[in-house]
Amino acid sequence: MARTNPLIERVGRRLAWHQAAHDPGREPRNRLRWLPEVRRWQAARLEESFEHFLNDPTRRAAAMFFLTDVYGDHDFSGRDANVAKVMPMMQRLLPGAVLETVAHGIELGVLTHALDMRMAEALHRLAPNRRKLDADLYGQAYREVGLRRLRRHQIDLIAEVGVGLARAVKTPGVATLLKLSRGPAKATGLGELQGFLERGFAAFAALGDGKAFVRDIERAERAVSRRLFAGDPDPFRD
Repeated sequence: MARTNPLIERVGRRLAWHQAAHDPGREPRNRLRWLPEVRRWQAARLEESFEHFLNDPTRRAAAMFFLTDVYGDHDFSGRDANVAKVMPMMQRLLPGAVLETVAHGIELGVLTHALDMRMAEALHRLAPNRRKLDADLYGQAYREVGLRRLRRHQIDLIAEVGVGLARAVKTPGVATLLKLSRGPAKATGLGELQGFLERGFAAFAALGDGKAFVRDIERAERAVSRRLFAGDPDPFRD
C-alpha cells in the first residue's frame, strides 16, 4: 500500500478549508454587507503602502503579485475542483518545496478571509448605519477583533510565500517544470494553482534579491499591525 504524502494531505486540508470558508451556505458571514467594503478598503490601503515598490521597475512586478495574489483573496482551488482527485496529480507535477509554498498560500487565503469576516462582524456592531470605511473606523474594528497571534501568523505566512517563491526562482529546473505542467494542471483542475505559481515565479525572477524584498514587506506590515493595536493615530505611515 502506497504511503500518503503528509504535504499532499496538508494541501488537501487547506483546500477543503478554503472551500468551506467561502461557502455562504456553511459560513453565513460571507453575506455581511461590510465584507466587500473591508476588502476594497484594504486593497486601496495596500496599494498606497506599496507605492514605493510599484515605482521601482525591478520590484513592480513582485509588488503587483503580492497585491493581487498574496494579499488578495485568491481562490486556489478553482470553483468546482475535486480535491480528492487532484491531490495525486499535484504530487507528480510539483516538487515538494513548491508544494510547501502552495500550502502556505492557501492557508494565508483562508486566514485572511476569516479575519476579514471578523472585521465585517465588528463593523456591523460598531457602525451599523455607515457604508464606508476610513482609517479611524478600520483601527477600531481591528482592535475589536483582536487576535494578535493570528495577525502575526498572517504576516508569517506572507513572508513564507514570498521566501518560498524566492527560493523556487533559484532552484534549477523549476521554470521548465512549470512550463511542462501547464497543460496537465489545467486538465486536472489545477489551473488556479498553476497560474499563481507562474505569476509568482515570473515576478520574482525579475528581482535581484527576492528575500530582501520580502523582508521589507514583512517589516512594514508588522509595524502597521503594532500601531493599529496601539491605537496610533497614523498607523499606515511609512
